[in-house]
Amino acid sequence: MGGSHSREGLELSDSDTEAEEDESETEEEESPVSSATPTGRSPAGTLKPGTAVSVDDVDSKLQSLKLKYSNSPSSITPTKNPNIKNAVKLYLHIGGSLPSAKWIISEKLVIYSFVKSSSSSPYTSSHDGNLDVEDVEDERDGLSSPWFLKIGSKVRIKVGPEMQMKTFPDQKRVDFVADGVWAIKFFTAEAYGIFQSDYQKCLFENIYGFEANEDNTVKVFGKDFMAWAKPDSADDSIWEDAVDNFDKPPVHASPAKQSQSFDEVEEAVDEGGIQSLALGALDNSFLVSDSGIQVVRNFNHGVHGKGVSVRISGNGNNYSTPKKALLMRGETNMLLMSSQRNSAKPHASGVDQLDIETGKVVTEWKFEKDGTDITMRDITNDSKGSQLDPSESTFLGLDDNRLCQWDMRDRRGLVQNIANSMESSVLQWSHGHQFARGTNFQCFATTGDGSIVVGSLDGKIRLYSKSSMRMAKTAFPGLGSPITHVDVTFDGKWVLGTTDTYLILICTIFKDKDGKEKTGFSGRMGNRIASPRLLKLTPLDSHLAGKNKFQKGQFSWVTENGKQERHLVATVGKFSVIWNFLQVKKSNHECYRNQEGLKSCYCYRIVPRDESIVDSRFMHEKFAGTDSPDAPLVVATPMKVSSFSISNARR
Repeated sequence: MGGSHSREGLELSDSDTEAEEDESETEEEESPVSSATPTGRSPAGTLKPGTAVSVDDVDSKLQSLKLKYSNSPSSITPTKNPNIKNAVKLYLHIGGSLPSAKWIISEKLVIYSFVKSSSSSPYTSSHDGNLDVEDVEDERDGLSSPWFLKIGSKVRIKVGPEMQMKTFPDQKRVDFVADGVWAIKFFTAEAYGIFQSDYQKCLFENIYGFEANEDNTVKVFGKDFMAWAKPDSADDSIWEDAVDNFDKPPVHASPAKQSQSFDEVEEAVDEGGIQSLALGALDNSFLVSDSGIQVVRNFNHGVHGKGVSVRISGNGNNYSTPKKALLMRGETNMLLMSSQRNSAKPHASGVDQLDIETGKVVTEWKFEKDGTDITMRDITNDSKGSQLDPSESTFLGLDDNRLCQWDMRDRRGLVQNIANSMESSVLQWSHGHQFARGTNFQCFATTGDGSIVVGSLDGKIRLYSKSSMRMAKTAFPGLGSPITHVDVTFDGKWVLGTTDTYLILICTIFKDKDGKEKTGFSGRMGNRIASPRLLKLTPLDSHLAGKNKFQKGQFSWVTENGKQERHLVATVGKFSVIWNFLQVKKSNHECYRNQEGLKSCYCYRIVPRDESIVDSRFMHEKFAGTDSPDAPLVVATPMKVSSFSISNARR
């Protein structure tokens, strides 16, 4: 992947391409991007720069002549020719990640517009930055039809996060994905600003279903979260105060200068399809597969296969591949949660308790409340390090509208062993809350002290203290995309939410009225909230990753006060993507210069695999080597698991 960045972020210099343009003046115009291959290449003979696109019958020819005889295409501006609105220069990136990859001019002069899917009438930009509607029905289809960005005849894409829009204000340029990697360059800074304003308005309406105005912005975000809606005017001092002093990483100016080379140290192979990874902080970790559970040994250099598989046995010996495996009781037991049979939903009616030493299911537990069977979507440990507690007997459960704690101790005394009972034991609802419909919980995680963060389908992220699951101390509004996975640092100061197209990093720190530092888990943050940071792929890497979505963004693993997580990792298709945590937090980081809106970090490293990745996780920090502060990264695919040294990667 190292070469994939080689030309993507470079300035689009007209002087570099002028000779190429002149040579192709008589060439045939290339076909629309719909005929391009997944790598962004078009069929043979269609990658040559095209001629100017028509604006109207007369103006097109005039502009074509001006392009030939003027010193620079940038001399053609909407202000000099009022008949040309929304004029841009269109580029296409070809060659994918090859060293020969480059930008080519697709159109010297082309018109963009924002259009409704139900109408060909465009949103056009007036020079004061306001949107004018031309020939669009008064009702505008009840705001139900989404906005599309249309550029000539070659690009038409729905405005949304899937475009992976990346801006270059100093170059008056934006890059994006639309069945290929494209860039448009504006002739003036004013034209660039108008486009950005119009794009943000269309994006807001597509995401939230409301017209973009001040009242609707307050309706969506609330007065306390206006820093999320207007990050340029937000106070960034919280981020500055929150930067921790541990060994500083090398600072890279851009992804283009980062090597993607890693030292692969060990590899274990499994005969069945690996479905999930359960990392241990003690001697062993576990690969949950279709055929059983394979045991691997933990070392400072990574995990190594022991040649031992736990074949699950229990009541009826009916093994169903678990969707979740949770280590507990000093990592001697494992809870296995499987989806209900013949159901496409991820919900489970109970869990199996596996004794790892014997390989037997010792108890089948059933979820029940007030005598009624219920389901759970997910389970997790009470806190970040509670799986190491040999006396642990409780764990947390999450369903669409439930958040609770389950107790494996039976009120009547000893829970009967499964060998002596044909009926499942009933878990005790220790405490929790069943919410009214509409919370749509999707995922959750815990801090070192047992506070809970919950992500929802509507993009909201809620923070609950360990003492109360009834009411969130803080509820972040989200950015419109569903939260599919969530993680939190051991100290509770940072939350990482995963969406399909980006990760969102939230700082929970605030100062109360007495100037005391707190987190959003312990008090209401009010309006003392910093805007979040987004972690994204560049348009090129996003295109190379295909239609795959971000999965399981998480921090490196620490279980001790005073220790700071060092990395963030997520998977997308065949790539594991790693960000340096300290680098992401720094307000003066290179990525954030000249950015408008929410700050996005594109400085990451990629570990590519030959098949789709099931999970990527950092081992516990105790496995960091003597010559390295970083624990190995473990990457599991359906057929194998590999370990990588991050600190030893060549830079």
